[in-house]
Amino acid sequence: MTDASKPFLIAGAGIGGLAAALGLARKGQRSIVLEKAPQLGELGAGIQLGPNAFHSFDQLGVGDAARAMAVYIDQLRLMDALTAEEITRIPLDEPFRQRFGNPYAVVHRGDLHGVFLRGCLAHELIEIRTSSEVVGYEQDASSVTARIADGTAVTGTALIGADGLWSNIRRQLVKDGAPRVSGHTTYRSVIPTEQMPEDLRWNAATLWAGPKCHIVHYPLSDWKLFNLVVTFHNDAPEPVAGKSVSEEEVRAGFEHIHPKARDIIRHGKNWKLWVLCDREPIENWVDGRVALLGDAAHPMMQYFAQGACMALEDAVCLADKVANFDRVETALEQYRQQRVLRTARVQLQSRAIGDHIYHPAGAHAQLRNAILGAKSPEQMYNDLAWLYGGSGLDSSPVAAA
Repeated sequence: MTDASKPFLIAGAGIGGLAAALGLARKGQRSIVLEKAPQLGELGAGIQLGPNAFHSFDQLGVGDAARAMAVYIDQLRLMDALTAEEITRIPLDEPFRQRFGNPYAVVHRGDLHGVFLRGCLAHELIEIRTSSEVVGYEQDASSVTARIADGTAVTGTALIGADGLWSNIRRQLVKDGAPRVSGHTTYRSVIPTEQMPEDLRWNAATLWAGPKCHIVHYPLSDWKLFNLVVTFHNDAPEPVAGKSVSEEEVRAGFEHIHPKARDIIRHGKNWKLWVLCDREPIENWVDGRVALLGDAAHPMMQYFAQGACMALEDAVCLADKVANFDRVETALEQYRQQRVLRTARVQLQSRAIGDHIYHPAGAHAQLRNAILGAKSPEQMYNDLAWLYGGSGLDSSPVAAA
């Protein structure tokens, strides 16, 4: 185990950063989490959690708490947004759970963040400091010093950059500039269940796929709410995050789809807009005693529903390597080697899913319907085995899908 007398420094108190702190604490390693916001919390609405997320929950010691607040859906359902006909579905019942060892569920992002926050606040080896944005770092042979925006500095044994898509740590370490703007604009809303059309209150994560657009909905918070996420490939040129928009603006990208699908949007209120961004996969996550984690390392499109899951896997792997290697530099390099190909695959396949499942038109869409409509549940499970079959510690990142 690395020297536990000096803390790990973790930039960012999102789900990934807090998961890393919990993982390290379970291995006896002290950490200081440095968060730029003045208050702790998490923005956003729903998150989908594959079985690999539950593998990670258990290894981070929050499995029971996470399971208690999740909504367990019956299926993943793919609908044709032009015809309102079902293309295919993936059952998430007992055969799925037996195959992958854990369920598939949906949660409110704030609820999940709260599970990790409470776990960290209760642990004597974890300290969280707010209003502490890490803007850069220096290191020597025995320590690393995080520079804080207010001019102060904090020194520890290593620094983990879990500071998201616009990571300051990545900017210094990788020097790869701004994220890639995808041109896809996502609008998000959360509505009371009674406002969701009754014939669409399915216990499913439902995707309506249409030309250059899609709609996703599923229940949240013990069925009190429905999460609505609608995305339009409108070639948006610049990053935008959390901007309030009118219903008219949201509806404009969906006039060409079936009325049944289009009507879902009418029930949304207080819509907010994000322009989706990601980055190219990279190999250089580590600089001596500094490493990247989660979106700082491998930001991805939302289409595989794996962003949070990959950050959780990172946290588990990081803690495991720190516990098993005496030199922190060696531990971080082993962590990088374990994670880089798996996360690169998810990044690239997330893009591909957007192109070939979520947004195709014409013959391309008909081919999608024919291929996916012909697959049995067992074939679907085989396709997902590389992703859901393990925690990232014990599953191959490049096994055939």
